[in-house]
Formats: sequence, C-alpha cells, structure tokens
Amino acid sequence: MQKNDEAVVEAERLGTQGEGVAKCGDLTLFVPYLLKGERARVKILKVKGNTAYAKAVEILTPAEERVRPKCPVFYRCGGCQLQHLRYREQLKFKEGLVRDTLNKLAGIETDISPCVRSEKDYGYRNKLQMPVGGDGEKIQIGFFAERSHRIVETEDCPLHPAWARSLISALKNFMEKCGLDGYDEEKGGGHVRHIVVRELKNHFIVTLVTTVRELKGIDYFCHLLDGIFPEYSLFLNVNDRATNVVFGEEFILIKGPKEVECSEGGIAFAAGPNTFVQVNDSVRTKLYERICSLIEEGETVVDCYAGGGLLTAMLAKKCRYAYGIEVVEEASRCADELIARNGLGDRMQNLCGKVEDRLAEIPNLGEATIVLDPPRTGVARSVLREIMQSGAKKIIMISCNAATLARDLGILTGTLAENESGELVRTKNGHTMYQIDLVEPYDMFPQTRHVETLVLLSRTEA
Repeated sequence: MQKNDEAVVEAERLGTQGEGVAKCGDLTLFVPYLLKGERARVKILKVKGNTAYAKAVEILTPAEERVRPKCPVFYRCGGCQLQHLRYREQLKFKEGLVRDTLNKLAGIETDISPCVRSEKDYGYRNKLQMPVGGDGEKIQIGFFAERSHRIVETEDCPLHPAWARSLISALKNFMEKCGLDGYDEEKGGGHVRHIVVRELKNHFIVTLVTTVRELKGIDYFCHLLDGIFPEYSLFLNVNDRATNVVFGEEFILIKGPKEVECSEGGIAFAAGPNTFVQVNDSVRTKLYERICSLIEEGETVVDCYAGGGLLTAMLAKKCRYAYGIEVVEEASRCADELIARNGLGDRMQNLCGKVEDRLAEIPNLGEATIVLDPPRTGVARSVLREIMQSGAKKIIMISCNAATLARDLGILTGTLAENESGELVRTKNGHTMYQIDLVEPYDMFPQTRHVETLVLLSRTEA
C-alpha cells in the first residue's frame, strides 16, 4: 500500500501511544483513536518499510468500550489520547503498558499489580500550563497538537477544575484590552509565551511567562483574577530566549505571598512557582502513603530528585534519618524551610545540587534505602552506577515514563548492560545485584497514555 490508499482493517490491540494497531497484508498499521476490536476504514498517511501510519476515516464497528469524549478538541489536541476509551479499560491498558514495556525494552518478566485508579477521571489536575501564541493580529491560547508546536485553541480543558475556563477567558480579555501579543516562535516576537497555574489547597500560584520584565495593564489582570480566585499569588517569569523550556531564570512577584503554605500527611510545607508537586492530589496521597509503608523505622533513606521535600519529610517522620537531594534552588529552599516548620532538624537534611554530584556525600550509602523520582528522562546512568557500587540495600523507584523506567530497571537488574560503545544491549549473563519485589501502576494522569509506576527493588545475595 502507498500513501493516500484506503483499506478496511480491524485493530488487534492498543499500542504504547494508545493508538490502534492493525494488520493490512504485510503492513503493521498504527491508527490513532482506534480501539481494540474495532473495524474501520482508514487512510494511509505514511509508509516506512513494513510499518504504516494511518487515520481512521470511518468507524464501521465501534467497540463497547468506546465513549464520547468530553473535550470538543480532543481529536486535535495533543494533551489526551484516551478520552474515547471507558475509564476502567484505561486502567487495564496502563497495567498492560507497564508489563509490555518492561518486557519489550528490557526483557523483564514480572508480576504487575492492577493500576490504582484516580478518584476523579476528569477535573483532577492541580496544574494548568498553556502556551500563548499569536501572529500580531490574533491571540491563541490552548495546547500543542501532537508532536508539534501548533497551538490548538480551546476555551476550557475538562482535565482541570472549573476555574480553568474562567482563567483562559480572563487572560484573553486582559491581552486584548491591553494590546498584548502572544508569542511568535518563528519571529521571536510577542509579549506573553505561557500561562502556568498551580492550585494548592485552594490557594493559587499564577505565573505569566513573558518576554519583558514589565507588562502593560498588569493591574487589570489582577482585577480579573480577584474575581476568580479566593487567594492567589501572581508572578511574571521572564523568558526571552529561543528555547522550548517554559520558564526563564527570573521570577518577579506582582501580588500575593512569595510561597504558599499548606499541609499533607501531617507535614506543613511551602511551594513556589517552580516547585514540583504531583498534578493529581488524590493519587499523590495514595502513592506517598504506599511509599512510606515500604520504609522501616530504623532505616536511613535518601530521597533523590526530592522537589520541595514533602515526601522526604513524610519519610523522615517514619525512618531514622532522611536526606533529600534536589537541583532546583527554589524547591531546595522550600525543603529547608519545611525542616524548621515541622521540627525535623534532627531527622532530615537537604542537599542542593545534581543527584550525581551529591549522592557520594551520603554516609553509609550501602546501608540506605534509595528513593528515585526522576523526570521523564529517567535516572542518570552515573547515578545508577553510584547506587550499584554502593550496594544500597533497597531501592524505591517512581516513574512517569514506562520506557525510561524499563531502561533503568534493566541496568539495575542486569537484563541490560553497556557494550564497548556505551550502548545498552540485552544480556543473559549480567549481574543480579537487584531483584524486583513489586511493580504498582498508579493512574496519575487519567484520559492520557501516561502512567505513574512504583517499583520496589531489593539487593540480592549475589
């Protein structure tokens, strides 16, 4: 088959991106928004060897699991992939995704627990992050389309609470009234690049990412926010670089407190505009409680990629002593304040810097339990080497990317090893320093293909 050809196919399964996978002769077709068991007429978009990418032109036999998406731009926006799939089936998909990814990428075969559900499958996100674009005439506020920086405009997002709709409307009103332009990536012009909002226990941190240090009419935007949020802080973040990174280095406080104080799990903590907090409150609580249940009272724990120190402090209350390592200075400062606020000076210490640079400073690392909660790119290989050389007795990993999780677990369990070129390859005779004791997926991100996974590893006698 060639580009623009059409065929009738039946999806055999869902792929790792949540798309339908079907056979057409010798070709394997990947078709977004096609569910397992569905027959559809599809149009070929691209052929590469024995693989082809297609779009569904007509669903001929819908699956029982198909539901109507709540978002009017679902099929164009790149934020969600599974709104058309019934929620209980999303949980089964994510359990299988973790199992298949570990097996396919790292040769790991292990039991996978059922995916822990979210209390809310819509309206669950405590963080809104939207690009703002424009061409000098029209303001665009929305989300990027899949694999592009083309903004799909929207007036609302059902993954967020009701305040999101009001905020989007207020931002557009403010920019139009004050003559502000959205950012033009090609020309590098415009005033506003992103809006980022974080909700913490009914207090909101609003950040406008701009190309300038002073924004015309900002008092009017504060007036609009007064009608939306009971308590909020407003920051400008200056980012005038040609980069895909959202935040620049400078945050300018316009209104409200510099940091928000709140509590969880008996820990009082503070967070600023650049402090990492998991986006789903209910799932975060379940996940953190489960992690704490895996820790014993006499242990020393090292929490790598520790963010603002919330989990580190919860662990410190349970164990003998806890170290937190975090590279973001704002988050590390919040963690230092958390120690004083909760009276944990004799049980907790923070180290600001890269994990690979500060891990070696931990005394008796070989007898510690290591907690790893890295970004989507996974754990730095130098960190994994440091942990393995120390012989740390127990590792707890938290990952939002099944592919990098598989890679990191393959290194720790010996199913993957570096060849002479530094590439990772499968091995049958590698070390067996660590064994996997449990793998538990958590649905931190309903309606999307993403899944949070908790893994417990223990050091083997070998």
